[in-house]
Amino acid sequence: MATYRWKSFNDDGDRPDKPRRYGVTEMRGPHYSIFSRGLLEDVFESMGQFVDGLKFCGGSHTLMPKTYIKEVTDMAHKYNVYVNSGDWADQMLRQGPSAFKEYIEECKQLGFDTIELDVASLGLPEDTLLRYVRLIKSGGLRAKPQFSVKFNKSDIAFTGNRAFGAYVIPPPQTSEMVEDVDLLVRRAERCLEAGADMIMINADDLGRQADFLRSDMIAKIVGRLGLEKTMFEASDPKISEWFVKCYGPKVNLFVDHSQVMDLECLRGRNLGQDHSSLLGRSYFLL
Repeated sequence: MATYRWKSFNDDGDRPDKPRRYGVTEMRGPHYSIFSRGLLEDVFESMGQFVDGLKFCGGSHTLMPKTYIKEVTDMAHKYNVYVNSGDWADQMLRQGPSAFKEYIEECKQLGFDTIELDVASLGLPEDTLLRYVRLIKSGGLRAKPQFSVKFNKSDIAFTGNRAFGAYVIPPPQTSEMVEDVDLLVRRAERCLEAGADMIMINADDLGRQADFLRSDMIAKIVGRLGLEKTMFEASDPKISEWFVKCYGPKVNLFVDHSQVMDLECLRGRNLGQDHSSLLGRSYFLL
């Protein structure tokens, strides 16, 4: 039996009702598979109190009629769920600042509340990134820059089965290593100073190996930026479990819609006055 690090949790420190600033659950919306309005509404009706945000991933909404997008955003707002544009902005930024201003206006008309900027794919100079954050804020929307924490995959210890003494071919070196996480944190801090509302951290690789390798990076990000201003992408349920186990129910996580209920059980606390505790007061992971 493994015990959570946050063994006790006072009622005064519980997650508030929506809209909340911490303990946020953002779920993945339409992507590479069909995600109908009916399915979305089923999720919101059954688990709406646990869902804070809906994210359109992979630029999926560029292939959908605008009338459909507006219907989806209106439905999300009915359940007090904000809507994130996802990483579609990189397609617009290549057309220049004027196109980006038009993109912000279009997002407002379609009902988006947050515009996400994928820093890794955009490859923008820092000053330009900060200018776009300010443009989003001046347009009346929330800005969420996304940073990817990467490291050399060859540093990950081999965990598979092999014969005793057998030679294991080392993974090839990659050029995506970030050894100085302080640089990433400093850029994120400048984005927050420019008005960004939250920083998204794509840390799937770190999360999968966090118990063995780079939990120090995650700890440094949380220590510098704070839990309230940081959201971690947790596409694997084991990653969600690791974050909640280490940082408690107040951690902000981005998950697939199929993981919303499991994540809430992991958080293990009531939301507001009319939702009873799911795991009780012992907070053990069985």
